[in-house]
Amino acid sequence: MPTARFLFAIFLIVAPAIAQNHRLDEASRDEVSRDASSGTNASSASSTSLEPTSLQSTTAPGTTAYVLHAASLPDAPAPRKARVIDKKFVAVMASLGGAESLRFTTHKLVLDHEYAAGAPWVTSVPPNQHLVAKYGGIYAAELLATYELKKRHSWLPGDKVIRNLWWAYPATMAPIHIMNGVRSIQTQAPAGCPVAECEEQ
Repeated sequence: MPTARFLFAIFLIVAPAIAQNHRLDEASRDEVSRDASSGTNASSASSTSLEPTSLQSTTAPGTTAYVLHAASLPDAPAPRKARVIDKKFVAVMASLGGAESLRFTTHKLVLDHEYAAGAPWVTSVPPNQHLVAKYGGIYAAELLATYELKKRHSWLPGDKVIRNLWWAYPATMAPIHIMNGVRSIQTQAPAGCPVAECEEQ
């Protein structure tokens, strides 16, 4: 008899909890099914389709018209950013770098030969490391300036015109460097004044 009372008391305690748990499970299943149906309706409404609708304000009653849903139209593609370092930029700056290398290298060779021959106007020849650091820095500055000229700046007035003229400096300086390099290659000892006589003077 005490056991029956004990089991009955447990049943009175546990039964409401089981019933409440069952109700919560049913409510969650109903909510999931409602979410699924609303998601299906939303996806079908957002798909690109022509649906007959009744236009009561602009057409006669009972007249149907096909309306394209605005929400179904695809988004416009984002504008692509113009690339600064493209093939043209690489070609122009590589040409400038080659022309400067020709000029600086030939000028250094002329100085080496004149110094070795004892020309009085060449007192010393700068070391290669110093020349590489100096002219490498100059070329890096030219490269950075050309890059900034070609890059878009929304705050700069007349930016479109400036960006179209980014190539002007490299295209002007490359032939000048080439001509100076060729002139250095063609350098000869001054006529009528051998190096030995120049040293005596």
